[in-house]
Amino acid sequence: MKFLPPTLALLILLNVSCKENQSKDTISAKGELVQIPMMETGKESSLAKVWIDSATGHKVEKLVDREGDNRSFYFHNNPFLKSKDGKQDLMVFAGQTETGSQFFTINLQTKDIDQITDRVGGKRGEIVGPKTRKVFYQIKDSVFATHIDTHETEFIYKFEDSILGSVSTLNADETLLAGALITKEESEIFKKNPAKSSYFDKIYEAKLERSLFTINVNTKAFNTIYSENAWLNHIQFSPTNPELLMYCHEGPWHKVDRIWTIDIETGKNELMHKRTLEREIAGHEFLSPDGKTIWFDLQIPRSVTFYLAGKHLVKEEETRYALKRDEWSIHFNISPDQKTFAGDGGDPGQVARAKDGMWLYHFVPKGDSLVSTKLVNMKNHDYDLEPNVHFSPDGKQIIFRANFEGSTQIYAVDIKKHH
Repeated sequence: MKFLPPTLALLILLNVSCKENQSKDTISAKGELVQIPMMETGKESSLAKVWIDSATGHKVEKLVDREGDNRSFYFHNNPFLKSKDGKQDLMVFAGQTETGSQFFTINLQTKDIDQITDRVGGKRGEIVGPKTRKVFYQIKDSVFATHIDTHETEFIYKFEDSILGSVSTLNADETLLAGALITKEESEIFKKNPAKSSYFDKIYEAKLERSLFTINVNTKAFNTIYSENAWLNHIQFSPTNPELLMYCHEGPWHKVDRIWTIDIETGKNELMHKRTLEREIAGHEFLSPDGKTIWFDLQIPRSVTFYLAGKHLVKEEETRYALKRDEWSIHFNISPDQKTFAGDGGDPGQVARAKDGMWLYHFVPKGDSLVSTKLVNMKNHDYDLEPNVHFSPDGKQIIFRANFEGSTQIYAVDIKKHH
């Protein structure tokens, strides 16, 4: 019988023990040695609150620890601002309470949570003014703003009974809100067909009038800036140019020239991407942090060849990064330094028909393509809830929402692999 040297035997024993425990050590903020379990991402890992995704090796944490559903913002709505002293990062999110959905902040460094709003009623709009330190939202026909630090709420505007309006964006100098007006006929279509699969084609085919409008936050002046018999949607102000508003022609993407901008002073409209062949689609557009580029999902044609494309607003050039089918994502986003991208993947029922697309991705441009890294295994997530990825302000994490544990919760995954 042969015996292993003591040192080698000890190393093998430690390796076996580590595999059995499926955990890794890390140093906590307090300098303590903490074991993080290595687990499949799902209900059990969510209840553990911090884990290493066993399929990717990246650390994931349940970011918001409070009872009830908690929902991060839609991918192109900025939820971040600095703390009052300017030293830490805050994120605004929506949380369910006994009085309905309310807005909260979480300090991304300390994880402290503060409830901002308390008015009863469902709230529309995910609009944060980082300069004025206010969150803007709508309850029924009235628009309000609540200060993030003092929690003082001010009334902004009430739509007339004959007007059905909804605010959705705030301009760069935080003086104007913008949104869309719809007809009562269109509202009835939504009411009778609440599922997206039911109303989507009906709203597009109805060709009812919609109008874009602005509301001056200070003077309360209302102004209709553009009207068209089309489904005007996805309305976003430029983060740097207070007079530039982006909107889309919503509907089946292969039937619309979707992405447009309008100068709210001159009324000049401009199409951002013109279809070059039948069934080419472009959509889920968003603006870069410097306001110079509009990025969007481009497929030439639909469900065949996939790109993340960017239209430069000054140079009028278009950049295209190729993606593999499984890497296609419902939504993409860009890092604060504008050097990398993230995607939230998609299930086989999405437009890409991906066989293995249920992942959160980090993308790095290389030539005319994107090189992907899988961050989170999303196989236990129901994509009826879209993850809507955001980069953290320091660019080190991707923040997303998921329903692993049966409710909607907010998570963050480290971009750097855990060692």
